[in-house]
Amino acid sequence: MFIFTAIANGFKRYNLTIFIVVLVTGLSTAVIMLNDTLQKASDTSGYTSTLDSTTFDQATIDRVKQLHTSSETVDTSLPTTRINPFNE
Repeated sequence: MFIFTAIANGFKRYNLTIFIVVLVTGLSTAVIMLNDTLQKASDTSGYTSTLDSTTFDQATIDRVKQLHTSSETVDTSLPTTRINPFNE
């Protein structure tokens, strides 16, 4: 009976300290488990893709060739009823 009384008195005296230790231990465990899960999820060793991404169809090649280069000027005139806020 004396042991239970001593444990109860110790818990009453140090309940905040015990709570903080349990809280920090739980949060640390959660962070370690989350970190382990993220490391396992990002491991790509041994993975081979089934897609052949080195080929393009002709339609895609034609669309890329139709794009403007950065040195070309493109006519971006707005209707006369609107004001261009980016015009210098």
